[in-house]
Amino acid sequence: VQLQASGGGLVQPGGSLRLSCTASGSFFRINDMTWNRQAPGKQRELVATITRGGTPDYADSVKGRFIVSRDNAKNSVYLQMDSLKPEDAAVYYCNADIMVNRNYEFNYEGQGTLVTVSS
Repeated sequence: VQLQASGGGLVQPGGSLRLSCTASGSFFRINDMTWNRQAPGKQRELVATITRGGTPDYADSVKGRFIVSRDNAKNSVYLQMDSLKPEDAAVYYCNADIMVNRNYEFNYEGQGTLVTVSS
């Protein structure tokens, strides 16, 4: 099982980016999917999570600016980031709780995608 994240880049303050993450491989089902981020010199923090049924939850720092969504048919999770601030700059990682069969669930993490917010 692999998670592939994409969509990072350089954006000016106030701009937008959309991150995507897709799971591939053989598995039974994907449960919760999460975006985390880690800025240089800082601890990794949770940004947003979404249940299989589509219920989202956000860190206070991104509420009202970021939207997490998913497409179960495509095994994908997305993060629409609007009104970006310099403090949003970080490496963004997607995580997923994936049932590899009916009995076992593991947490997988994709490679990070770098988001730079600078004028």
